[in-house]
Amino acid sequence: MTQFVDGPVRVSVPATSANLGPGFDSLGLALSLRDELEAEVLPEGLVVEVTGAGADGVPRDESHLVVRSMRAAFELMGEQPPGLRVSCANVIPHARGLGSSSAAIVAGVVLARALVAGGQLLASDEALFDLAADLEGHPDNVAPAFYGGFVVSGREDEHWYAVRVGVDPRITAVAFVPPTGVETKVARGLLPEVVPHADAAANAGRAALLVAALAGQPEHLLAATRDWLHQEQREPAMPETLALVRRLRADGVPAVVSGAGPTVLAFGSSDTSAVTSACPDAWVCHDLAIEPSGAVLLT
Repeated sequence: MTQFVDGPVRVSVPATSANLGPGFDSLGLALSLRDELEAEVLPEGLVVEVTGAGADGVPRDESHLVVRSMRAAFELMGEQPPGLRVSCANVIPHARGLGSSSAAIVAGVVLARALVAGGQLLASDEALFDLAADLEGHPDNVAPAFYGGFVVSGREDEHWYAVRVGVDPRITAVAFVPPTGVETKVARGLLPEVVPHADAAANAGRAALLVAALAGQPEHLLAATRDWLHQEQREPAMPETLALVRRLRADGVPAVVSGAGPTVLAFGSSDTSAVTSACPDAWVCHDLAIEPSGAVLLT
């Protein structure tokens, strides 16, 4: 019979940016903006507490994404707890393309494992990542949220894979977050079913260049972040986002749509003042580092 630990467990999970221009559904980067969550087993019932980003728009019952993810992980390990309390202190903006749903999923599966005595033996990191990517439906945000850093991810032979790649320490990032969000489902709905072969080939080449640029040759980032497959296609849902991307790129700044948008992510060096000065009115600008750590249990 599964034994649950006494007292609460806590986890910190980073924001993430996926795609990074040409790496559609395959490249993701962890950023230094982190949610903190706490959970404990109760004798009965369910208590969900949420503060911070998105607190007004999320449910407080079994449909909460962290709770659903915890239930899936408990099922993987063989038993549900009699009751549960989950507390979320959210920093990552919701519906902005910064991986808030992946952070919730990763936090949920990691918290569930930590609440089970011997959970590491019942669910390996690989099994938890597989489950988290299944819950999200694609791995590009889940992978850096789970493992940290810069990750190349995808699916092979019924399982998800995630391969970490080093990031040049000179590289920083600036996130320009607009006041209103766009749901990922809406942004994905604008993508065409078929793309020209030449565009697919161009994106493949730039994605390969992006791995090299982030790993140690940042002088190639402007060329490496060029995309043909998804950014301009999403412009009807986020015209101000694409306008900012074009304005920054015209000034030589490697800027992309973060994930499904509408946040804009711009790569920079240690001095980002020239980049942050481009922040539009009513938008919020976050000066960020590349986050080497994924989900971390806090003591």
